[in-house]
Amino acid sequence: MRIMGIDFGDKRTGVSISDLNAVLAGESFIITEPDSASTVDKIVEIAKDREVSEIVVGLPKNMNGTIGVRGLKSVVFAERLRERTSVNVVLWDERLTTVDANRILTETGNLGKKRKEKTDAVAASLILQSYLDYKAGKNHP
Repeated sequence: MRIMGIDFGDKRTGVSISDLNAVLAGESFIITEPDSASTVDKIVEIAKDREVSEIVVGLPKNMNGTIGVRGLKSVVFAERLRERTSVNVVLWDERLTTVDANRILTETGNLGKKRKEKTDAVAASLILQSYLDYKAGKNHP
């Protein structure tokens, strides 16, 4: 049973896929599609090819817990995924994942132009791992 984590963005979308036991976030990469409909198509295709049983979409909330414009886009994106696939689609609080991803990349010496692409993939991994840990009882939302 694989679970997919998504860091949805207008230009780049980070994707991470768990191991077969859904314990660890594994492979991570970005996809770049011209619009959200094409991004949904690509995610559905990847989920089918990788036999994903659940999709976790990061929900960027404001620090006070409210949902802003970016968060609303993620809600709509998740709803489109639900309409197109039979797997469970979950929205997951992703506050500070991009900050954490940038910190990790800085600490590992990843600087420069390609950093933006790596940031989205790392953020997707952080979203996914947080969700996997929650499901395993290791932390709470």
